[in-house]
Amino acid sequence: MDTSFRLMPEQASSLAPQVDALYYFLLLVTAVMSVLIAFLIVYFAIKYRRGSPADRTQGPHRFWLLEASWIVIPFIVVMVMFFWGAKLYFAQARAPAGAMEIDCVARQWMWKFQHPVGNAEINDLHVPVNQPVKIRMISEDVIHSLYIPAFRVKQDVLPGRYTTIWFQATKVGQYHLFCAEYCGAKHSEMGGRVIVLEPSQYEAWLAGREVAEPPAVAGRRLFDQLRCNGCHLGGALPGRCPPLDNLFGSTVRLKNGQTVVADENYIRESILRPAAKVVAGFEPLMPAYEGQISEEGILQLIAEIKSMSPRASEPAAGGKTMPETKNGPANDEGAKQGGQR
Repeated sequence: MDTSFRLMPEQASSLAPQVDALYYFLLLVTAVMSVLIAFLIVYFAIKYRRGSPADRTQGPHRFWLLEASWIVIPFIVVMVMFFWGAKLYFAQARAPAGAMEIDCVARQWMWKFQHPVGNAEINDLHVPVNQPVKIRMISEDVIHSLYIPAFRVKQDVLPGRYTTIWFQATKVGQYHLFCAEYCGAKHSEMGGRVIVLEPSQYEAWLAGREVAEPPAVAGRRLFDQLRCNGCHLGGALPGRCPPLDNLFGSTVRLKNGQTVVADENYIRESILRPAAKVVAGFEPLMPAYEGQISEEGILQLIAEIKSMSPRASEPAAGGKTMPETKNGPANDEGAKQGGQR
């Protein structure tokens, strides 16, 4: 990890040059406007100072070209900022298809990362170079914020709702990771490292660690322990509990007539508060699990539900509508909603 002084953090991700380019443009506009305004203040203060020979007998004149210029030119500059910033925002908000997905649970005062093959680590994150990585994050207590300066990415980590961040590291090395949201007495200690490795080194790192169960495997065990399989699998209770096959990424029709995409946030809510969004054609029979399952356990259940959906690797947005049965939609809201388990 480079500890030498830098005016700007090292550029170590695919988006970092784009973020810096926009930043330098904003800095240039700010500098030009500041110098221009300062010059005009000094110029007019001297020209029209008390006792100066300036002619003050003439009434005010309207210079339409000048007035139009100081309206149109700033408008154009601001629109350039807006559209440039919006394009970069959407690029940062949408992870590329096929990105490696890593789960992150934040708590005072640590980061726990869960790799898809089962490897878990605390405050360190190993990733391969030139591979898009999407991190799905949630907090167990207060608001945190995952910040990796060298990658120019930062995203709040919220209790009760999943947020995501993605990056593609372009340089092998170690980079600082910080919490950028004051979260308590030891906020300053809530840091870590992102270790970027060559693909072969990353595979060797995975193979050289004691591997825990993959999230989907642990989720299946928890799924069975909570007796979810008795209601949601194999039509155990037809007409009473929505099935989970092909649920993730689909569009679920609710009892109130609305529709919702079955993404991670929807599944989480359905597990903890199943009566919040009841599937059309079913009654809210499923017990609430709020306060009974850890955030890691919920992520494991979501991984299990995603494994039941061949479309799970595709973006959840814009999923197809679930087919109707005589009792309602064929798919459940993910270990959740009305009449579940």
